[in-house]
Amino acid sequence: MIVNTALADILDRDAADREPDALLAALVDHGVFVPVGENGSVLFLRSEDGTPAIPGYVSEACCAERLPQAAAAIHCDALRLLDIAERTGVEALAVHSVRGWARVPVPLVYRTLAGRGQQAGGERLKLSWSTHPVAVALRDALARRVREFPAVRTVWVSRARRLETGAEHLMLHIAVDEPLPSSSAQRMTEILLAEDVVLGEDDPKVGMLAINTTGHAESIAELESMGLDTVRFDRATGRVDVISREYDAPPA
Repeated sequence: MIVNTALADILDRDAADREPDALLAALVDHGVFVPVGENGSVLFLRSEDGTPAIPGYVSEACCAERLPQAAAAIHCDALRLLDIAERTGVEALAVHSVRGWARVPVPLVYRTLAGRGQQAGGERLKLSWSTHPVAVALRDALARRVREFPAVRTVWVSRARRLETGAEHLMLHIAVDEPLPSSSAQRMTEILLAEDVVLGEDDPKVGMLAINTTGHAESIAELESMGLDTVRFDRATGRVDVISREYDAPPA
């Protein structure tokens, strides 16, 4: 049975406020179990002020004890938690052990994932600059297409690589100034992959994560510091800037 013992220890000791970095590391490294109903949909919780949160439990047994109305509990790593948050617009997690719980803002999960990588099933995941032809094609297509999507402000293109196995895929992190989930980010990605960048059998898969320009400022700052290929759109002037290490390389 999978148990996030590191997270359980922090929550059981009511140490989330004293050890926030350790809590975030445990969450990102080992994930949590998210409850679902009979139809497979996530069962969200609401705080006292009425705002929703994605619930996560340190084990299936903990979920069954704390939330017996759940039909099942699905183990989710950090990327899957962020995907749920992006698709639903929920901005916080509520993580539980048998004797404690803590509320965790989604931007902190993203920042921790980007900064330290992900531990899931014994594998670490890191974001880095990519020179793969598909990554370059995505960057160039974004430069041509981004004006068609006024809500999109910035897109970062990266390689997401599992360090132990070498398995990798490409990621588009898309900053938008519209509420999440972002229809603009989803539609833009679908058009790019349908019309501009056709993936072959041997090409890496492409994932997408939308973030909000005002609600995820810390996450955006982390991405800006990573040296990734970046496409930036200024809606007021119509200007598109493309930033890449490729352009900094001295001529051969």
